[in-house]
Parts: sequence; structure tokens; C-alpha cells
Amino acid sequence: MNKPIGYWIKRLDAALEVQLDSTLARIKLSRRQWQTLNTLAEGALHPDQLEEILQPFWGGDVRLRERELAALVGRGMITMVDDRLTLSERGREKHHEAQRLVEAARQDLSIGIGIDEYAMALSVLERMSLNAERLAR
Repeated sequence: MNKPIGYWIKRLDAALEVQLDSTLARIKLSRRQWQTLNTLAEGALHPDQLEEILQPFWGGDVRLRERELAALVGRGMITMVDDRLTLSERGREKHHEAQRLVEAARQDLSIGIGIDEYAMALSVLERMSLNAERLAR
């Protein structure tokens, strides 16, 4: 198929959404909740910092962000310590469980794709994204 890159990016994104949602549903997490846990697994963040990091995933949907964060707080997975959001012990356990599932899914998604090919694809997409953002200014 001779389709433009935008076609493949949108198709891949949609397929990844469905696949990852299905994978994470097995442990009662949404993709946005997983992204939040995965980000906080690297360290506690001020809510504004978390919002900035996750902006590409949240888009401008404030209600979605609030609903997903409230669900993680309500389930005891994230907590506030010294004005920073952090994973609780339960959140760390859920993150590890999800990490194993996500890694297995990534391996399945990468069948037939070499490490160098994957790295090149990421590099090209990053440069194209930066170029597009620069041109949009």
C-alpha cells in the first residue's frame, strides 16, 4: 500500500489504543492510568509537571484527566506527599504488574522488526514531529 505517513501513524495509534486497552483491561487499568503510573514510577511530580509530561496523551480533555487521576487516587494507587503526586505501595505493585503485560505486548507488536529498525523509526518520527511543530509556529 502506498499510503502517506499520516495514514500509517493514525492507523498504528488506533490499533495501539485498542490493543493496549485490551491488555490493561485484564488488570482493570486504562491506557491513561497506565501512562500516569508509568510516569510516576520514575519519581514524584508536582501535578503541573505530570500534566505537562502527559499532555500529548491527555490532549485538552480536562474532565478525562481529572476522572482518571481521581480513579487512581480512589483505588489507593497514587497519593500526594509534600505537594507532589507519588505512587503508593499499591500503585507500585500495579505498575509492576502492568509493566510485565505491556512489555509482553510490545514484544508481540515488534515481531519481525529489528532493534535497529525500531530505533530508526523512533528517530525519524521524533524528527518529523519536531519539524512539524516548528513549521506550525
